[in-house]
Amino acid sequence: MPTYVYETVGRPRRRYEIKQSMKDDALRVHPETGEEIRRVITGGFGYMGKSRGEAPAPASHGCGSGACGCHH
Repeated sequence: MPTYVYETVGRPRRRYEIKQSMKDDALRVHPETGEEIRRVITGGFGYMGKSRGEAPAPASHGCGSGACGCHH
């Protein structure tokens, strides 16, 4: 189940992480405190490769093992 970031609408602003199903609508009220809240859209974590620190694979020429004689 994903964790979403919510913040209170009034001041001072407080942020909460709340687990809920992706199928659920965004919350409007904090389930425990009753405060008015809204979902915060946050940024991602950058490039997601095959493994940590791995650069993308170079482009292939499509000839496999070089059987075509192109020497790539």
